[in-house]
Amino acid sequence: MGLGLHGGGAGAARFFAKRGWRVTVTDLKSRRELAPSLKELRGFSSIRYVLGQHRKKDFLGTDLIIKGAGISWQHPLLALARKKNTPVESDVGIFFELCSAPVIGVTGSKGKSTVASLIASLLQKKYHHVFLAGNIRKSVFDILPYITKNSLVVLELSSWQLEDLARHKKSPHVAVITNILREHLNKYKNFSAYARAKSLIVRFQKKNDYFVIHKNDAFIYRIVKKAVSRVIFFKKPPFRIANSRLLGAHNEENAAAALAVAKLYRIPPSKQRAAIREFGGLEGRLEFIVKKQGVEYYNDTTATMPDATIVALRTLKLRTKGSIVLIAGGTDKKLDFRKLAKEIKKNVRVIVWLPGKATEKIKFEIRNSKFEKRIGQYNAKNMREAVTKASKVAVAGDIVLLSPGAASFGLFQNEFERGEEFVRFVQKIRTRE
Repeated sequence: MGLGLHGGGAGAARFFAKRGWRVTVTDLKSRRELAPSLKELRGFSSIRYVLGQHRKKDFLGTDLIIKGAGISWQHPLLALARKKNTPVESDVGIFFELCSAPVIGVTGSKGKSTVASLIASLLQKKYHHVFLAGNIRKSVFDILPYITKNSLVVLELSSWQLEDLARHKKSPHVAVITNILREHLNKYKNFSAYARAKSLIVRFQKKNDYFVIHKNDAFIYRIVKKAVSRVIFFKKPPFRIANSRLLGAHNEENAAAALAVAKLYRIPPSKQRAAIREFGGLEGRLEFIVKKQGVEYYNDTTATMPDATIVALRTLKLRTKGSIVLIAGGTDKKLDFRKLAKEIKKNVRVIVWLPGKATEKIKFEIRNSKFEKRIGQYNAKNMREAVTKASKVAVAGDIVLLSPGAASFGLFQNEFERGEEFVRFVQKIRTRE
């Protein structure tokens, strides 16, 4: 239930089809919308598809239901299946039941993908069987067949995956929380409910487990009082990361979190430095794309919340003597944009708006901001138009930054498609003579 576009649904279908199960994939999205995931499942004759709808009969005539992350356990069709004694499971729940290796789990509102990837890179400097999967667009089912008790597993875990895992009363051996910020308030009743979901990563830890958190995060620090595991604090890296390709103070904290885990697994300092130096960062996270006619273009499409865009603006403002041309806006997640509006007025010369309800909220906050600086504003119907307008107003020394501060739904399938379109149209910009 829920093929999705991030690999989890396709991984589950592939896993069971390879083992001789007859698999039904059902999703409310159309075949066209799900094309990338369907491509991954070509050649499996035992998989049939019910797309654009969920049918009651499919949930009654089956032996097992795998629920996609983010689908509510209270969904009427799942409730009906449980009433008929049909087991409902999640990929992460099954994974933790079958995984024989210790798991390092990473969650947080921002930075979790970078931290999880960096931890895996650090561990690979000493250990041979390190696996990275989870919310990072890599299905846990894809790595499960290759795991032994001598492996190490690094999982990025979303709040929804942690809620799924809590039903099994399991937590990772090492749990890392990067931060907890105001996010996904369109899905959760309030911030407290969202924060509680994040804190589930340590809910079922034992005394011989580890909990890694920021030294100065008072909010997360309160969770420590409930944790029975051994707490490891991180603050700043024990050495500078200036020679790495990771930009910004926030990435220093991400590196510090990863290095805390590396120290726990006794990675030699020289190999720690090498891993940090070699790590190239991740797609769509303050990712430098190209420099054309003296203008630098950055893809920060995973900035789906205002705090992330604020960090991006502060980081890049320190890197240029020119101005920032920002492409922003999109779908609202019931977040507060007042701080972002002030940051935009402070650090942005021109902003190009993508359509969406969040866009209108940010515009409202900009109009009501007491900061007097005027900024140029343009509306764009799509990414092609946004990139075209941004490139025309940018001059040598400027930075064009895609950092929306909002979700992508409506105009794009997800934030990664948004970033891919940005990169594609940036690459098509013609160099002026």
